[in-house]
Amino acid sequence: MSSTHPKTYEASSPRKVAFLGLGVMGYPMAGHLALAGHQVTVYNRSPAKAQAWVAEFGGTSAATPKDASAGADIVFSCVGNDDDLRSITLGADGAFAGMAAGAVLVDHTTASADVARELCAAAQHIGLQFIDAPVSGGQAGAQNGALTVMCGGDAATFEAVRPAGMAFAKAFTLMGESGAGQLTKMVNQICIAGLVQGLSEAIAFGQKAGLDVNQVLDVIGKGAAQSWQLDNRGKTMVADQFEFGFAVDWMRKDLGLVMDEARRNGARLPVTALVDQFYGDVQAMGGQRWDTSSLIKRLK
Repeated sequence: MSSTHPKTYEASSPRKVAFLGLGVMGYPMAGHLALAGHQVTVYNRSPAKAQAWVAEFGGTSAATPKDASAGADIVFSCVGNDDDLRSITLGADGAFAGMAAGAVLVDHTTASADVARELCAAAQHIGLQFIDAPVSGGQAGAQNGALTVMCGGDAATFEAVRPAGMAFAKAFTLMGESGAGQLTKMVNQICIAGLVQGLSEAIAFGQKAGLDVNQVLDVIGKGAAQSWQLDNRGKTMVADQFEFGFAVDWMRKDLGLVMDEARRNGARLPVTALVDQFYGDVQAMGGQRWDTSSLIKRLK
């Protein structure tokens, strides 16, 4: 796990934990749990990734989510979507089948608020607890143990899992009842969509105007236009570099969740709907795996 900033871990009693899903986010997140002293068992759909993780961090791997979750105090998960999440939690080989009464599943998948509430109810029905806990900070945040985690669920359960979760987080915050973490992540993605499109238009305008756009970014980044996106993606957008983690395909999945929720709650999202279409254009250009700052490619 590459990390440009060595993580300083909060004091936390060692726990027996599982981590389900070792993708670009889950792999380093599970690594931070191991480095913080927790006893970690991992599961991944492709076993080779789990074996590589064990070779790097120790711990153990298991063949099914059920086996990985057996005896764990906390089961963390981070997979692709609602259906993936159901597949690792429910059924004869799912995590819920292996967890002991009172154990907690903390899910870091960006999924719908509906599936969070569904799995919370299913967990409570069999004496387990469930926290929806999507993250922001991207691949770099996962590698550096500096994710922002937005949680929904029971307050006492949240407090019980927070010390372990801080192994890979800079903030781990309860936003409300079950589903509130997912709804907060939707707010996050709405903000990012509009910000990246505005930054794309600004850079493209500056280039057409013949300005030294890197100098422009240095100057306006000290004023009211400053944002994380400007600071971290502005100059790479100028340089036509789009290999920084969070992929367009994933953003479109997230914005699909946003638009579904908006149809339910009546929120009006004209800019978000437009930017979602723009990301569709980027996909059509072959940019499915480019990062989200690649919106600017439409304007060049």
